[in-house]
Amino acid sequence: MKTIRQRTVDAHGRPVRQMIEAKQSADTALELYIYDDIEPDERNWWTGEVIESETSAAAIKAVLDEHKDVEQINLYVNSRGGSVLEAMGIRAHLLRHPAKKTAYVDGWAASAASFLLTACDEVLMLTGSMQMIHTMWTIVAGNAKELRKAADDLDRIMVGNRQMYLEKAGDKLTEEKLIELMDAETWLNATECIELGLADRVLAAAEYNKIKQKITFAMLGLGPEPEPEIDPVEEVSEPETEPEEIETETVIEPSQETDEGDPEEAPPQQEEAPPSQNLLAAFVRAAERKEL
Repeated sequence: MKTIRQRTVDAHGRPVRQMIEAKQSADTALELYIYDDIEPDERNWWTGEVIESETSAAAIKAVLDEHKDVEQINLYVNSRGGSVLEAMGIRAHLLRHPAKKTAYVDGWAASAASFLLTACDEVLMLTGSMQMIHTMWTIVAGNAKELRKAADDLDRIMVGNRQMYLEKAGDKLTEEKLIELMDAETWLNATECIELGLADRVLAAAEYNKIKQKITFAMLGLGPEPEPEIDPVEEVSEPETEPEEIETETVIEPSQETDEGDPEEAPPQQEEAPPSQNLLAAFVRAAERKEL
């Protein structure tokens, strides 16, 4: 018998299943959310019941195997960390997948959760988000010799763990500086992570919202968010109408100013006819009136 671990509860004490969520956007992208502790499967000692974790390396592998052909994986992280062993397995599964991987730190990528970011091609951190890095710890029981060996083992394991961060950071972070930060259990904001090479860019809320809208649009199967359309009629007609309005104003306005500003000026007269033509015209008009 298998059950799913439900560790998070809402305001009314009801369990909330939110450890991992995977959605495929159209046919080319996978949205992968890790919003809980990274833990392996467990078995109930009293009943033998298998408590299946959705944040184990096996669970993540199953999701990735179902989406082998996607070209983009968007990994959203808000986790306190968890099992180093499971986180290393998840990291390896992500590295083996051929898709481009983009990580978004939505809140915390603490402890082992920060391992996952090192498997991604690009790490984007929302304003206010943080990464926390520290040295490993364990619970051990035994005699003095066994306790000393456990401490030595942790030191050796940490040599390997540091290489994941150093590989991601490149020449921005030295091993000496990393040891100092991890020994002090350091919380790093987004700007500090960029300076140390552990992140690539800070996302403001407005920009993050645009990304969310594009992802939602893609998940509806509608492809990329379309650019605003430009009306071709308006684009062509505007340059034509403006000169007409300018020409009309330049023709009409001067004539109006002439009529209103100088009312005594008479309209243009026709050329006056010679006196002989005027006399002949007078006799013609008089004959017509029978005055002659």
